[in-house]
Amino acid sequence: MPQEIQQLNQEHAIKTIALAGNPNSGKTTLFNAFTKLRQKVGNYPGVTVEKKTGTLALAKDRIVNVIDLPGTYSLSVRSPDEQIARDVLLGRTPDTPKPDIVVCVVDASNLERNLYLVTQIQDLGLPMIIALNMMDEVERQGRKIDIEKLSKLLGVPVVPTMANQSKGVEELKNLIASGFKSDYQRQWRMAPDLEEEVEHLVRLLMQHEEMTRNEAFVEALILMSLGTKLINDVKLNPLKRFFKEELISQIHAVQENLRRKGLRAKTGAIEARYDWIKSILKECVIDKDKKGPDLTERIDAVLTHKLFGWVFFLGIMAFMFYMIFTVATIPMDWIDKAFTQLGNWVNSVLPQGDVRDLAANGIIGGVGGVVIFLPQILILFFFIGLLQDTGYMARAAFIMDRVMSKVGLHGKSFIPLLSSFACAIPGIMSARTIESPKDRLVTILVAPLMSCSARLPVYTVMIAVLIPLANNWQKAGIMLIMYFIGIVGACGMAWFFKTTLLRSQKPVFIMELPPYRLPSWKAVLIHMWERSKLFLKRAGTVILAMSIILWALMTYPKHPNLDSAEGLKASFAGQAGTLMEPMIKPLGYDWRIGIGLIGSFAAREVFVSTMSIVFNLQEDAGETTLREAFQQATWPDGSPLFTPLVCLSLMVFYVFALQCASTIAVVYRETNSWRWPLFQFVYMAALAYFFAFIVYQGGRLFGLH
Repeated sequence: MPQEIQQLNQEHAIKTIALAGNPNSGKTTLFNAFTKLRQKVGNYPGVTVEKKTGTLALAKDRIVNVIDLPGTYSLSVRSPDEQIARDVLLGRTPDTPKPDIVVCVVDASNLERNLYLVTQIQDLGLPMIIALNMMDEVERQGRKIDIEKLSKLLGVPVVPTMANQSKGVEELKNLIASGFKSDYQRQWRMAPDLEEEVEHLVRLLMQHEEMTRNEAFVEALILMSLGTKLINDVKLNPLKRFFKEELISQIHAVQENLRRKGLRAKTGAIEARYDWIKSILKECVIDKDKKGPDLTERIDAVLTHKLFGWVFFLGIMAFMFYMIFTVATIPMDWIDKAFTQLGNWVNSVLPQGDVRDLAANGIIGGVGGVVIFLPQILILFFFIGLLQDTGYMARAAFIMDRVMSKVGLHGKSFIPLLSSFACAIPGIMSARTIESPKDRLVTILVAPLMSCSARLPVYTVMIAVLIPLANNWQKAGIMLIMYFIGIVGACGMAWFFKTTLLRSQKPVFIMELPPYRLPSWKAVLIHMWERSKLFLKRAGTVILAMSIILWALMTYPKHPNLDSAEGLKASFAGQAGTLMEPMIKPLGYDWRIGIGLIGSFAAREVFVSTMSIVFNLQEDAGETTLREAFQQATWPDGSPLFTPLVCLSLMVFYVFALQCASTIAVVYRETNSWRWPLFQFVYMAALAYFFAFIVYQGGRLFGLH
């Protein structure tokens, strides 16, 4: 399928650049190097696939848009990620312009697999530059790549890069700005009869669907690989919406003709592409004699070992929580003092009344009670970004596959589950890469059981009350136990779902283990910056709104003749908490904790801000911290409220409870039904109540308090 030579120069106004590439190819690192902090994160319209866009300054007066496409191995449309990548490249995605240039990021240490996607993008007829990334890995492997010959054989410009060190980035920018030639003609060929049938289908698509020749060719190859069931079923075939009904019968006739000739339509194009790629690599890549295992293999011998792999994994998790309780302490004290001084200033400036009470206790007390945990959450995101950037995250998935397979899931489910440690929402969204619908649904249903960053404030306060004199390693140990309980709970429920409601075959797990790399500190810091912005935005919107609403519910109706404690109990929130108390008393909770449980339906961390408001309203806390307020809280008979058993019960409750309205909304969007998010909320609430009851009542049975 010959194509005309395309040239881009300054006369052609480049407006949009798309970055494409395989997972772990360094595409996002290059995106960060291009855009720096000029980025925007959202979702593509109608789907939960993350959309990352930014701007690239080619010159002082030349700014272009950059789209970071989802990482994909091919454009065969087996998952929402692949469909979005393909639709953007074809200009079929609403609110996203068709790119003028594609920069395809290729892992130079794994050329054969990466160039497969390159050939597919070339077939679309889009001008393209190859960013040959991770050239340092090629050198470490003792190999050499002839860049000029590779560029000539592929018919596209090739720029060697090391994105994590910003090497080659300026060369890419200069090439985009100055103009380049894309001289691509399809050189890989299938069997003659198969080529003839593809050409026939191309003509049909151009006639019936008004497609360009490039689009029709790519569509024809995909149609050839689809079975009759996929073409007929609109739910299974993501391409169905682009076809007219009268075309379907003709497609079936082409497939039947291929079957009679004994041609392998599904694999013909794949084999032809790889044969051509291998012929190119023979001419362009020089392999030196390899002496013994390389560094990655030596490290993997330890980190993926059946025993030592687990020791390292648990060790890195314990170290992460230790850092959360040590390094984060200093900035947390700064934030605490800042909000305390702000509250004192408001109390001194504003006259006594509801406005001062709302500002000091409702807004500052509520928002400050959550923002104080920002340093801990930043440390959590730092470690997650570091593990991803070094290549260890894939090893963690490999190790966990041994456990996941026992409960019917495979290692691909571990990445969404591990992502849920930061937040269940991106974890649930990342489950879209799982091909099996049942496995994807099971992963979505159990992902919120992993302890997300929103639970950190609850755990931290409860641990501080539970063991105020403990050292940081002991606190980290209890935190690790809470995370371990969540993992066990997720695995247990996955096993239950896979053996009952969502029974299916045990999946086979095949995953690439990328080489270990030095992390891009810029990429890690940008990741922390993005997530901290989302957290602060949530604190300034959802938590602020909930703080104001809860303050109002805990203030009105007013009863001037009652003291602060009785007045709070007589408020709307107090009445709701009192109504809940008989139901939650078996867990060791009173009506005040009931108010916190109600407030945290919006978001788990709201529990802390709600309790801050409750105890600031009930008692003139002044400089008293929330931990001290909890330690001083009592039942009407004078017995302490927050006993060690109650603290443990609350932590276990929040391990299992789905106290997050945003997560429920995302599950609805992912499943396109209210049935599963409602089912998820009910089963997790039942688990939370049951295990919190077991902890509290079981502890009392053994004489604990």
